[in-house]
Amino acid sequence: MKIKQLVPASPLKCAASAGCLLTISLIVAACGGGSSVTTTSSSMATVTTVLTDPATCEAPSGPFSHVYVTITDVQANVSSTAGANDSGWVDLTPKLSKSPQQIDLLGQANNQCFLATLGDAEQLQAGNYQQIRVILAGNSTTVGNNACSGSANCVVLASDGSVHQLQLSSESQTGIKIPSGQISNGGFNIAAGQTENLDIDFSTCESIVQEGNGKYSLKPVLHAGEISTTSTSINGKILDNTTGNPVNGTVMVAVEQKDAAGIDRVERATLAGSDGTFVFCPLPSGTYDVVVVGERSDGAFYQPSIVTGVSVGSTVGNVNLYAPVAAAGSAAAFNGMVTAENSSNAGTVADVEVSMLETIGMSTYTIPLTPNTAQSSATASVETGPTSSTLTCPTGTDCVDYSLQAPFGAPYVGAWTSGGTTLTLAATSAIYVVDGNAFVPSSGGSTDCNPTEMKSSAYTLTPGGPTTQAVATLAFTQCQ
Repeated sequence: MKIKQLVPASPLKCAASAGCLLTISLIVAACGGGSSVTTTSSSMATVTTVLTDPATCEAPSGPFSHVYVTITDVQANVSSTAGANDSGWVDLTPKLSKSPQQIDLLGQANNQCFLATLGDAEQLQAGNYQQIRVILAGNSTTVGNNACSGSANCVVLASDGSVHQLQLSSESQTGIKIPSGQISNGGFNIAAGQTENLDIDFSTCESIVQEGNGKYSLKPVLHAGEISTTSTSINGKILDNTTGNPVNGTVMVAVEQKDAAGIDRVERATLAGSDGTFVFCPLPSGTYDVVVVGERSDGAFYQPSIVTGVSVGSTVGNVNLYAPVAAAGSAAAFNGMVTAENSSNAGTVADVEVSMLETIGMSTYTIPLTPNTAQSSATASVETGPTSSTLTCPTGTDCVDYSLQAPFGAPYVGAWTSGGTTLTLAATSAIYVVDGNAFVPSSGGSTDCNPTEMKSSAYTLTPGGPTTQAVATLAFTQCQ
């Protein structure tokens, strides 16, 4: 039996990638007997685990110069309900348990898309894998060539070079699980005789939360999906419509796909380079909507640009961003609170992803947060906590405040074509809904509370209107 080797996509397509992607490439060479539990060469697959780069929160536009995590294992399970001690977990990187690997998630790729290879190729039984989990080392773990001043996991601030331990929950050490709802198509199916690759997106910038006491904690946001070793990218170039040149400022590009409710959710996000170019590599196969936001160096927020229906392996070409004449009044701040309580009407901890939604025609898109020093990820991750000296929660709840900035102008939208996309102003005013989704703390994507999603009313930004919006509380109940 000949095992097909992993061949990275071309350097032109993989010179950069989106949002700290933890990628597991499963190279499958199964020749039959996919349902058999007998371990034979004819029913096994070959697994190679690699890590890819970079994120939206890195210097100079973001707060971090380095984010180090130490990985001790990556595992998969065919059961969607398997617990941490289930016997069905398959070890994809067994050598890491003896020699944990510390990796800078903001490091430079040394092999096109990939930052590092996690262990040697391993065999894997064919099947439909419903869960993946990533296990991190506890901070007291001894790590060779440790860059964290004694801790296994840390962040390094760009402002002063100081090193801060990255606090982990117990779940991070027993396994950050990616449930089937966070895996493209509801699971990763490895059929006998197929060659497949699995990508895990470890969205670093959404996963790091600065606590009120100044400490940094990891609240992981994880997704997974099948990728191909060739034609895996979407790329393009963002230009200022007025000058025809790259934006003099910062630009965030997101690729989105619809969830079960038909809402476009951010799958990956990256910053465009100083020359306006961006590349997402690797990407799970499929069709995406590309949503672009940006801030000019004078503080003006560009109106969003949305290119719909872009297939993996395509370029969107040049995409224009449109800015208001003056910086003043080009952005609005949405200020609000999230609360969480359990079934006993007592405050409890919940991880909540807060994002901005906008509906154009029959489609609802997530408008990524415009990148600046106040918001360095496409969506905001917050964690509720008890009343403190700086925060007063409603009785019987834990809570957290948030403030999000969004473009004042409405989006420009156009359907992708190979010959270039024509963007058209979609509306006279921007209309936003603040959306919150609750997750079990540090679970990697397991939903929490009932209901798990809360939306605000719609806010219309009219020309000359107020640039601050007070959002009604997103109150989550029956949380774990």
